[in-house]
Amino acid sequence: MSEKQREGVLVTPYCRLSESQIKLVDGVSREILEDPGLLCYNADAAELFKKAGARLEDADGCARVRVPPSVIDKVLDTAPSKIVLGARNPDNRLILDAHEPRVRFGSGAETNIWLEVEFDGARPKFTRRNGSIRRLCNAAHLCEHLPNLDFFIRCVNIQDAEVNSRNKDVNKYLASLNNITKHVQAGLTDLAALDDVVRLGEIVAGGKDAFRENPVLSFITCVIKSPLQVVNGTAAKLIEISKRRVPLVISSCPMGGATGPFDEFGMVAQINAELLAGVALNQLAAPGAPVLYGAVPVRTRLDNLNDMYGAPEVNHYSHDCAQMARFYGLPCYSTAGVGDTDVPGIQATIEKMLTLMSIPWSGAQYIHYAFGLLERTNMFCPEQAVLDDLQIDIAKRTMHNTTISEGARQETTDVIREVMETDHKTYMYHLPMPTREPVYARFPLEAGEGGALLGAHRRYHEILDKKERNPLPGDIRKHIISEIPGVLDKTLQQ
Repeated sequence: MSEKQREGVLVTPYCRLSESQIKLVDGVSREILEDPGLLCYNADAAELFKKAGARLEDADGCARVRVPPSVIDKVLDTAPSKIVLGARNPDNRLILDAHEPRVRFGSGAETNIWLEVEFDGARPKFTRRNGSIRRLCNAAHLCEHLPNLDFFIRCVNIQDAEVNSRNKDVNKYLASLNNITKHVQAGLTDLAALDDVVRLGEIVAGGKDAFRENPVLSFITCVIKSPLQVVNGTAAKLIEISKRRVPLVISSCPMGGATGPFDEFGMVAQINAELLAGVALNQLAAPGAPVLYGAVPVRTRLDNLNDMYGAPEVNHYSHDCAQMARFYGLPCYSTAGVGDTDVPGIQATIEKMLTLMSIPWSGAQYIHYAFGLLERTNMFCPEQAVLDDLQIDIAKRTMHNTTISEGARQETTDVIREVMETDHKTYMYHLPMPTREPVYARFPLEAGEGGALLGAHRRYHEILDKKERNPLPGDIRKHIISEIPGVLDKTLQQ
């Protein structure tokens, strides 16, 4: 397999924490993993920790697992620093290297609500719809044509009448894979569907060996319920996914002030401990299995206990977590671009840009939730995804590294001297051809009322109605139908 991949943007990371602060967080995280330890509700997970050297004690309906630092050292030695997330189109692969701060952006959140936008003249009308297979297919098709989206995490919960817990996983993965050639990721609803989903990936990739080289799909597990509780069902999924050596995100999402400490030190020490515990369980189940450090720390809104993504503290937490991931040599899954408001507009733009212009500077390799989310992670709006794509383009251009170098000295002075000898005294004739485009992607503003949202609405429907879909080849679809149980006809309809 070649080293082709999506370029992303290579940054010089902003380091919020000093070396001594990183070691302090690491030390405190290890300390709390031993005391108070983990409350583990899964017997197999507790046994894996015990065999590795952890001490188990009986607790109320579970085991208290006291994890010594030696276990963390062991698993960090086996966890790979570099992993591959494959794609139907090999040019869309992602090579995530913990030591290379190459940032990519993708979608995320299995939202229950699809925000439909219609226009009466220039006035928008918003209607909340349930998620469905068709809407997930449309979201994947849209994201295929958003140039700044590098990977697709299912962003719509399929709620069709025909969908049940047993067939949900294969249909949500297949609806995505059949409409996008970028990497596809989701959580696993039912452990019983795991082998079917993995087999689906193998068929799409071209066989078992091809899937190992080019894993076109991957999984997310939130195995730790904050604070410091190992969830029974999720732990069972994590162990089995790890044994199959499919790429896996270990995600933790404590809410500062509710399920996590409000202060920065406490929050980062706790989430880091939870993620180390998840990585440990992954590596104890399958040493060397590909894994991502998935930090999703948020603030609690204390008046109603909702999570907040547009709070300044989220930037602090996320920057710190990216540094901790780099310290351990683990690829980092982070978060930016979530809007707490429930409609597109200036408030959503401000909330999203607060994190889009900050968190990528951390060098986190894999930034999810960046497209189309409103009302925190409860709602997906396709028009908002179009606007977010343009905002991310601005953020990426802002993060480009400097071109100032000794090698460009002579060229710089020559151009300035040449311009000063002309009558017009402008640099227009010295611009390289590619930069005669606009400096950054302009918002799709419309004349008169309606503005950017109307332009985004027209762009979404242009993609939906005019851009050809790129379904899986017919022989692969037939192979899937013949071998994978539970596939619904509507999942493969174009």
